[in-house]
Amino acid sequence: MEKTHALGALSALAHDIRLDVFRLLVRAGPAGMAAGEIAAGLDVRANTLSNNLTILTGAGLVRSEREGRSIRYFARMETMRGLLAFLMEDCCGGRPELCQPVLDRIACDC
Repeated sequence: MEKTHALGALSALAHDIRLDVFRLLVRAGPAGMAAGEIAAGLDVRANTLSNNLTILTGAGLVRSEREGRSIRYFARMETMRGLLAFLMEDCCGGRPELCQPVLDRIACDC
């Protein structure tokens, strides 16, 4: 991941509603959630949610699929893995192999 992409992702997550949305989508897993379900789950107005989902999507942290009249959203775990790897690539005095157990623990195939 490039520094500019990392900054975009971190900036997108640096807002309470967007962080809550991303964490909710992580919990939802591969099934994702419809926009209405997200709004209800977080007690957020639809227009507020829409703006925040647009920002998360632009940062590459969320993707969407249309399902008839509804849109389902999913956390893009590959982007989060890339962000975490970027943040930790120089850990342990430039010896990232020492951090491998931590990276293995936070990595998942979802």
